[in-house]
Amino acid sequence: MKAGVIGAGAWGTALAQLLAGDGQDVLLWALEPEVVDAINEAQQNPLYLPGIPLSPAIRATGFMADLAACDLLLVVSPAQHLRKVLAQAPAGVPLLLCSKGIEAGTGLLMSEVAQEAQPASPIAVLSGPTFAHEVARGLPTAITLACEDKALGQRLAARIARPSFRPYLSDDVIGAEIGGAVKNVLAIACGVAEGAGLGLNARAALISRGFAEMTRFGLARGARAETLGGLSGLGDLVLTCSSTNSRNFSLGKGLGEGGSAAELLSNRRTVAEGAHTAPVLRDAARAAGVEMPVAEAVCALLTEAASLGQVIDALLARPLRPE
Repeated sequence: MKAGVIGAGAWGTALAQLLAGDGQDVLLWALEPEVVDAINEAQQNPLYLPGIPLSPAIRATGFMADLAACDLLLVVSPAQHLRKVLAQAPAGVPLLLCSKGIEAGTGLLMSEVAQEAQPASPIAVLSGPTFAHEVARGLPTAITLACEDKALGQRLAARIARPSFRPYLSDDVIGAEIGGAVKNVLAIACGVAEGAGLGLNARAALISRGFAEMTRFGLARGARAETLGGLSGLGDLVLTCSSTNSRNFSLGKGLGEGGSAAELLSNRRTVAEGAHTAPVLRDAARAAGVEMPVAEAVCALLTEAASLGQVIDALLARPLRPE
């Protein structure tokens, strides 16, 4: 399968590097002309993935029409731009969605957006604990590949698997997507705890109670508990809640240190998806009757509806209840 990658941020570039690992040509679509030039002329992406020499099998383009020759497209555009990007993409090509989030305004998961934007294209989802720079360097990684079509899932797994990159197949697309979307919001909460100096006990509590929130919401949306407890749920949650390499964790850390959400978000070139997902998740949870106090707290901080002290006090003052 001749593969193309839509989106040349850190994760898209890392996936292109992965796909080119067996010497097959990979076409990488980038929005920024300077990224296209840097990849084609110097085999580097200093803007988004500095310090990683890229395979000469990767060719970058700024023209979406060039992807028409591909048999597989990995879609790595920011979640809130997915619909617009897919509207320009070739039709009927299998799409492996690698973005994590929930669309603002519609509350749709990425696979649901893709089904509307590209109804003729088979869809699969790639989600799990994956820092881009580690994948690009060939460090051991395991990930969930979710696809309702088992035969297609097996073909995709064979195409992307490497000795250091191990996809685990699932047919629970909804579960894989909810894990990836919700963990971004919870990572902000854990970053806040770090920035505010609340300690490791608090972080462990946020991870475990946040996982309970993820599970409640996922089950309400039709996900399976074993998916949420796997790589794309718990695995990704643990990774992104534990390191400033996570854009969402680092955003939360800035909030915990007293920074304003508006300033922290405006100073970023890369996207902290959890900031966009949080209000959509809150509204979807309320509509489903699912209690998500940690997600609610993150929303309050991002919208500056409450101070850091007020948010912490509110969480600690919640009524005692059975676990």
